[in-house]
Amino acid sequence: MTRQVDVAIVGAGTAGLAAMAQVRRAGCSFVLIDGGELGTTCARVGCMPSKALLQVAEDFARRRAFSRLGIDGGEALELDGPKALEHVRDLRDIFVDRVLAGTTDELGEEFIAAPARFTSLTTLLAGDQRIEARRVVIAVGSRPFVPPDWAQFAPQLLTTDTVFELESLPQRLAVIGLGAVGLEIGQALARLGVEVTGFDRLSTVAGLQDVAVSEVAVQAIGRDFPLHLGNAARIEATAKGLRVVAGEREAEVDKVLLSMGRVSNAAGLGLSELGVPVDAAGVPLHDPASMQIGDLPLFIAGDADGARQVLHEAADEGRIAGYNAARDITTRFRRRVALHITFCDPNTARVGTPFEDLDSSAAIGEMPFGPVGRALIMGKNRGLLRVYARARDGRILGAEICGPKCENLAHLLAWSVQQELGVLDLLRMPYYHPVIEEALQAALHDLLAKLDLQPSGLLEFVAD
Repeated sequence: MTRQVDVAIVGAGTAGLAAMAQVRRAGCSFVLIDGGELGTTCARVGCMPSKALLQVAEDFARRRAFSRLGIDGGEALELDGPKALEHVRDLRDIFVDRVLAGTTDELGEEFIAAPARFTSLTTLLAGDQRIEARRVVIAVGSRPFVPPDWAQFAPQLLTTDTVFELESLPQRLAVIGLGAVGLEIGQALARLGVEVTGFDRLSTVAGLQDVAVSEVAVQAIGRDFPLHLGNAARIEATAKGLRVVAGEREAEVDKVLLSMGRVSNAAGLGLSELGVPVDAAGVPLHDPASMQIGDLPLFIAGDADGARQVLHEAADEGRIAGYNAARDITTRFRRRVALHITFCDPNTARVGTPFEDLDSSAAIGEMPFGPVGRALIMGKNRGLLRVYARARDGRILGAEICGPKCENLAHLLAWSVQQELGVLDLLRMPYYHPVIEEALQAALHDLLAKLDLQPSGLLEFVAD
């Protein structure tokens, strides 16, 4: 069976669904093709189940503070591990069902539940159907990276695709890779009673580049489980399980969680054989402002492009790719300011210009969370906020943070960077007391002291 459509969308995750909405809005005919599990990576194995697990862990860990607050009996609280894991899966299933109910469940023949492969740039085979499209959006997502030579340990290896299917907690776990996934799940399981040991070949965690912030994060999160940095890990089989070795550090464990990044599924589509320009990993080269691959009738979006592998970026890329695939003229869009948040305790966040890309003349203002009143009251006064600004005019460039409620502070800073606001602009804003945002106010005052700006600009005069 041959079908002709305006746009074929390969992949029904966040990016593919966002692209479909744009194509449908433009009145174009389309098919959505996906032969894997539906419900988006975020809802099934990413953002949502991990946050559910973190919430259970945070609630249980809070008992440690009860005695100093005058609340007795906290030490008697116990965790039902299987029931806690079942709760996480129940929430996960709710989020997945919501995605399906509003998307693929409503599609008839426009959805094809089968793997797709290209036979030409605009022709695909999906199941028993041959699809001829004017343009194609590639949104095939990604998968957890597993080193090929570790396949022999597969029964004892976990990834985000499998960790949430655990029906009971392991006694001992190693986490290899301390980015967002490794820190979040590692800390959560440690707080639920698992003996966790973390390893990473990098010397920083959570993707942080600012060493000062990363060191604070390592100290704070290291209170829950040891973090061994700076050496590549290897795995060895033992009589009772596995041994993970990195430099002079090692740990005997029952399971290993691999959180070493994700690999684009685009490499498996055979596009390079069709003359599509690809990078060393087999990912098509594309314009991140239009999502177009070269000057071809192909667009790529979401985790498949191997760039900003977070949900809101996948949605944006899907919208851009879908918008352009539905039109004859390709439009380039301004991308949002980079924003990355890790929901461990304390949170970490990166906003705007990466630390390593800052000009040597950039000014940095900082504020530790130790003396921040609201943080002290919450019992979460660990962390450091560092804000970066352009020296000549005080324009905010970015920030890195480790501290309480960073998910909120990071948004305020990202909005400020995107609106090209300066230090004085932010200091003119109202700050209530006592709130976590006072840490930002203090960091901005520290930054102002390092800039050649007039502090009188903090107050605006009103003409009679």
